[in-house]
Amino acid sequence: MLISTTSTLEGKNIKEYRGIVFGEVINGINFVKDWTAGITNFIGGRSKEYEEELINSRADAIQEMMKRAEKIGANAILGVTIDYEPMGQNSSMIMVVASGTAVVIE
Repeated sequence: MLISTTSTLEGKNIKEYRGIVFGEVINGINFVKDWTAGITNFIGGRSKEYEEELINSRADAIQEMMKRAEKIGANAILGVTIDYEPMGQNSSMIMVVASGTAVVIE
């Protein structure tokens, strides 16, 4: 499946629009990762634990969006955006939402 942040694909014809599709993921950071990230926050530097969780969450949201597009017969998703939101009072959870327009291209 082709995925693009643009509204068109060069050299491809959009045959049919199938609708907007979403992929949502809410992931929690476990206690150990949260504690380790807290130390990184205190001493400075990049938080490898949070970065890995963000990368995995984004990939999961895109995968979920692709499954939903395939389910409605699309073979591409255009105009893809990805949004991130912390969840909970202590922000130990993150919500990632991928969205785009499912289309059939030829």
